[in-house]
Amino acid sequence: MNEKLKRLKEIMLIVKKYRHALGLLNFDFETIAPVKSQDEEADVINFFANELFKITNGDEMKSLIEDLYREKDEMIDLRDRSLIEKLHENLEKTKKFTPEFDFKLNQAYSDAYSSWLKAKGKADYSLFKGDFEKLLNLQEQAIALRENKFESLYDNYLNDCEKGVLQADLDRFFDELKQGLIALIGKINASDHKIRTDFLTRFVPVYKQEEFSKYLLTLNGYDFSKGALATTEHPFTSDIAENDARVTTHYYENSFVSNLFTIIHEGGHAIFMQNEPKEDHEHFINDYVTNGMHESVSRFYENVIGRSQAYIHLIYPKFIENFPEFADVSEREFYEGVNVVKPSLIRTEADEVTYGLHVVIRYEMEKAICNKQITLDEVPQKWNELYKKYLGVSVPDDAKGVLQDVHWSGGFGYFPSYALGNCYNAIYYKKMQKEIPVDELVRKGDLESIKEWLKQNVFAKANLLTPKEWLFDICGEDLSPKPFLDYLNAKYADIYKF
Repeated sequence: MNEKLKRLKEIMLIVKKYRHALGLLNFDFETIAPVKSQDEEADVINFFANELFKITNGDEMKSLIEDLYREKDEMIDLRDRSLIEKLHENLEKTKKFTPEFDFKLNQAYSDAYSSWLKAKGKADYSLFKGDFEKLLNLQEQAIALRENKFESLYDNYLNDCEKGVLQADLDRFFDELKQGLIALIGKINASDHKIRTDFLTRFVPVYKQEEFSKYLLTLNGYDFSKGALATTEHPFTSDIAENDARVTTHYYENSFVSNLFTIIHEGGHAIFMQNEPKEDHEHFINDYVTNGMHESVSRFYENVIGRSQAYIHLIYPKFIENFPEFADVSEREFYEGVNVVKPSLIRTEADEVTYGLHVVIRYEMEKAICNKQITLDEVPQKWNELYKKYLGVSVPDDAKGVLQDVHWSGGFGYFPSYALGNCYNAIYYKKMQKEIPVDELVRKGDLESIKEWLKQNVFAKANLLTPKEWLFDICGEDLSPKPFLDYLNAKYADIYKF
């Protein structure tokens, strides 16, 4: 067993180098690559991805994984066992792929991303629909090739993103979350308290926003010696290597708040990446965290910390120093303004309360498409109907509607992770408050102590456990939206005076 494990890790070192190179190529593709170079860049990315597939699905790798999986219970090191279990799980999904099919699937991803960019730029879903349909058909074929798969197509997508969390869980979860959010929105709408918002659309030059972004990232604990900041159409964070976690944003000169919380959100992802245990990297398991677990941290920084009174108190003097044109805005007005609850079109710019309904819409859309309840031709119309039903807003065009997110150019299953992340962090935030004085630490700028608590309690075992196991290990609790709804009700009762 030891010899086989040693050989497997030799191959994994090669795999790691390919993934590092692909990470760099993909980051370039989504940030600074010239528009006319996209087809060529995609071709290069797909070539190297296919070469990597030939290694990970080669006969030697398959044999090593199968042999070691049979012996995994004898492994003393939990990280070695986790590596084998994950490699075996991934192999079960792809072992019937041919290199030609894998190349075709990767080509479909890059084509869908390129057509999404064009379609969004022209606000025309029809320019995306063809590649979208081709991608979904190929993904369905890929799932059909699996030996171990769920009967429901959508459960396969969900399980790939959030292991062990399926439609049965999410139907109950979203029903309770939806009812709780609608009730809270009713209380907020009935409040007479008026929140000042005129300053939220003031012009702020990009260069000044960029300077403040770097301040916020550093303040929160992001290490620029192991990262970088760039711009893109739809912000993301890239985990390229152990010492390379890069953040992206998108600046709007008439909506500085958009970048403000994008930076805090993406910085949260990067802080997680920069502080995973070194042993996880050494055992090649540093990318085993689920989407919801990751989103719990990014949305913890964005909302629980970033939109808190304590954090606004901390950054307010620096904000006024950098943007003296906002001197007429008091600290309380700034705090209330960035927490105003108002139904909106764009998910990434939604407030904490209505945000969950944006995710509900996407969950219902994905489920309806996978269950063949609507056709791809009907997607924009259904999207617009749900925005009217849940948020009471009219969608003016496809760019602000069905094309606003990049996620569907990569398939289905990610969106529920955002709502799950909110509820995960609400549960472990309760424990954090019992163990350290969170508000006091934030008010005095000690974000390092917050990060240390997360390292010890949230990051330490994240790559070793499923979401349900991980949450119970941290807090001894099961998934429920109740702690999140309790957190929201307490916070917004203070803001809206009800």
